[in-house]
Amino acid sequence: MIKFVVGGQVEKQSIADLIKKVGGDKVEVEVKSDIQAANSVKSKKADYYLGACHTGGGGALSMAMALLTRDKCATVSMPGSAPKEEAIVNAVEEGKVAFGFTGDHYEVAVPLIVREILNRQS
Repeated sequence: MIKFVVGGQVEKQSIADLIKKVGGDKVEVEVKSDIQAANSVKSKKADYYLGACHTGGGGALSMAMALLTRDKCATVSMPGSAPKEEAIVNAVEEGKVAFGFTGDHYEVAVPLIVREILNRQS
């Protein structure tokens, strides 16, 4: 069971619902505040953090960067720059555990991130 937490500023419940839809019974998802979500990953109560905001790297990831360090975080989309599968594959491979993206890209970013993480676990 892979545990995801959703932080960020926008689309939290939609992101959580999509994680569950893509991951099915292989994932567990909780929606939390930014600090609670990042702290859950830091304390190993969750495996991965996903969050969205209007820029992809501000409110989506700021608390995760503060608690987990920049080395563990990846911005996978920004305004005008949609998520790219290759960048997400590389980020997961590099050991990133927190992913930020813009709210309007969550329907593309979330399936790519969750599927890549699940592929690495099997």
